[in-house]
Amino acid sequence: MAETSVAGGFARRKLLGILSSSWVAQCCYAVAKLGVPDLLADGPRSVDELAEVSGADPDALARLLRGMASIGLFRRTAPRTYALTSVTDCLRSDVPHSLRQMAVLDGEEVFRSFADILHTVRTGAPAFDMVYGEPFYDYLNGNHAVAATFADAMNANQVPKTLASCDLSGVGTLVDVGGGSGGLLAEVLTTYPLMRGVLLELPEAVRAAGKKLVEDGLAGRADLVEGSFFDGVPSGGDAYVLARVLHNWSDEKAMRILRHVRAAMRPGARLFVFEQLVPEEDSDPDAASGMVDLLMLVLLEGHDRTEEHYLRLLTDAGFALETVNHGNGPNADSAIVVVAA
Repeated sequence: MAETSVAGGFARRKLLGILSSSWVAQCCYAVAKLGVPDLLADGPRSVDELAEVSGADPDALARLLRGMASIGLFRRTAPRTYALTSVTDCLRSDVPHSLRQMAVLDGEEVFRSFADILHTVRTGAPAFDMVYGEPFYDYLNGNHAVAATFADAMNANQVPKTLASCDLSGVGTLVDVGGGSGGLLAEVLTTYPLMRGVLLELPEAVRAAGKKLVEDGLAGRADLVEGSFFDGVPSGGDAYVLARVLHNWSDEKAMRILRHVRAAMRPGARLFVFEQLVPEEDSDPDAASGMVDLLMLVLLEGHDRTEEHYLRLLTDAGFALETVNHGNGPNADSAIVVVAA
């Protein structure tokens, strides 16, 4: 009986922690939106200083930072004075792979969509569409500030690790289809100095990519094309990339994208598809990929797929498999490399 009581107490504490995790995430959103981590970049500052600069109420901010310090997200160095920890340092806007914009996106559009997840579970339709009155990407097209936040958030983790396992030597021109704000294209062009690049994206992402490529000294080696991959894809590339694109869309729309890519490819060109592959139904689910698939469920019409599912789509779109480079570890992308059949 005692062991059962202890186990039950542990389970209860664990569930309570899970139930309150959204509070913690929203606290991270609040400090990120206010710019508090940036204000603490040079060291500890008082709550009153932080409140004056950020436009927060001093007492409310003091309680927020005290609560976050109690779980290790800030460090109190003196009365009403706080410093960053290694975790909240990631919320600064000026650090590599910053998560500030991700915290803002998750705290606003994503949070509000998950608040209505019951609608999705009952209907199968994205809660985002009901909350905001239109599909996610239509919403981005009409809200440039949110689109910029989204582009920056995606750019923080835009380059799949499996990219390093792909041999792109001999590729003269690489076309990144739906390549966000240019993180992957910049990585490839830096690695292969003789290569040229083309990026196809919506206007806000193209603007962010242009800035990224200028900062990296690569602007003269890339053509930025504003447009939708549902309308067509630039032709003439030796290699094409779809990185975390297909999982955003239904099978029908994923097939439209793939057929546009297939039509643009010349003989000998290859397509690299980077996606997280979910386990087959008889395998244990991976926690990280399972949660990303829930994000797709609530926000978009797409979903993560098994390797077999992606290969079926690619075959039906006119491609033949060359190889699959599997990602290592949870939440890792795999690279499916195909050629025109």
